[in-house]
Amino acid sequence: MALEIEDKFDVQDDFTLPDLGGVPGCARVAEPLSHRLTAVYFDTADLRLAARGVTLRRRRGGDDEGWHLKLPKAAGAREEITRPLTRSAKTVPAELASLVLAYTRGAPLAPVAQLETRRSIALLLGPGDVPLVEVADDRVKGTVLGDEPVVRRWREVEAEIKEGDSEILKKVGKRLRKAGAVPAASGSKLARVLGDRLPAPRPATRPEPGSVGEVVVGYLRAQVAALAAQDPRVRLAGEDAVHQARVACRRLRSALKAFKRIVVETESVQEELKWLGEVLGEARDLEVIRARFAARLDALDPRLVTGEARRRLGDDLLAREHEAYDRIRAALGGERYFALLDALDALAADPPLTAAAGKDAGKALPKIVDRNWRRVADAYDAARRAEEGEERETAMHEVRKAAKRARYTAEAAGLSGPAKRAKEVQKVLGRHQDGVVAQDTLLEEAGRAREAGEDTFTYGVVAGVESAEAARAHEEFPAVWASVTG
Repeated sequence: MALEIEDKFDVQDDFTLPDLGGVPGCARVAEPLSHRLTAVYFDTADLRLAARGVTLRRRRGGDDEGWHLKLPKAAGAREEITRPLTRSAKTVPAELASLVLAYTRGAPLAPVAQLETRRSIALLLGPGDVPLVEVADDRVKGTVLGDEPVVRRWREVEAEIKEGDSEILKKVGKRLRKAGAVPAASGSKLARVLGDRLPAPRPATRPEPGSVGEVVVGYLRAQVAALAAQDPRVRLAGEDAVHQARVACRRLRSALKAFKRIVVETESVQEELKWLGEVLGEARDLEVIRARFAARLDALDPRLVTGEARRRLGDDLLAREHEAYDRIRAALGGERYFALLDALDALAADPPLTAAAGKDAGKALPKIVDRNWRRVADAYDAARRAEEGEERETAMHEVRKAAKRARYTAEAAGLSGPAKRAKEVQKVLGRHQDGVVAQDTLLEEAGRAREAGEDTFTYGVVAGVESAEAARAHEEFPAVWASVTG
């Protein structure tokens, strides 16, 4: 998986590529290269990938032939996943097909278009012949496949960062525009060849500017998009992907609960988001606890650490984490998940808003945020009345959950002060909860070790460290509470 950062330009047939050797930062331009490329694009019959800005192709020719999956553009970059050519030219590799399930929802993939490109490449080199920017001048013949094929021809130029930076890319773009190039009207070659066959964007509700509805709907749409963006990364077990997907689920649930007087009839979606969060949570929790134990063991005197304990708290937990990822992939390939994605798309496009959604955001949102903070205070009052021990632990966990919801509500409302206040409460209680969970895991692993006849001394040492950490967080909480409520 790699990030592709490029600018695309439309040019006329008689366009002349300008001299790029004088671009500041460029030492020289390499001898031009020419390629003939043939790419077959795959999609569903109703073009679900193209409608979402996703391209999946099998390309022959050039120095990067193979299968290419390009995910939607974000922050000026597209994420690209490449795999070698397979023997079959008509069947998408199973791995790549799985990475677009969030968009296809299980519909079959088949060839929809073919592009034949005559490409001339100019490579800008820096000191030491480091490749900075590649400029590709493409003459394209595009064919929409089907019972009545449609052929289109055009010329375009792409400037892509290799090992340079965005400033050099801007300077190259400036030279190209001065020579007559204009920013591309289409985001991809596929979009251009498909033309009016591309599905029209789904009509979306537009709440009144400055209203509560505008803020809430904008936040919901951002979180739905964030969840979809993490889907392929979760399937690849990408760094922090499960965590970010789980956070998107939590933010959506919190927003739907907090703004239930603004957006109604979302109870079933909330339940399904809870289910998905739990599916994602197992692997994430194992990932966190494994890293936590590794740090604890590394900090101990090596004489206190047995090899079997390090294995159980490292490799064994990693094996369980891999099994949890298998369960995630199974869930993300099922009809229940696809139904949730359909429901989220419908909610984002046309949320069931009440009359309260038309209220002024500046007046209404602070009241909603305050109401959610009062839930935190009420939960803490209840915790202080609870008996010491398990009852108090459970009550403090409710405080943490309330703080998390208050934080997400404040973030959705764009109120940084209340969000920071809730985050401080969540943070210290999270330290306490993490210590408690770690002790439970250590007890389980020590039990397995004991049954296997292994030395359990190390588990006791680490449990002592975790107990102390949880106790410190517990002792610090009243001062933290006083600082955020004073």
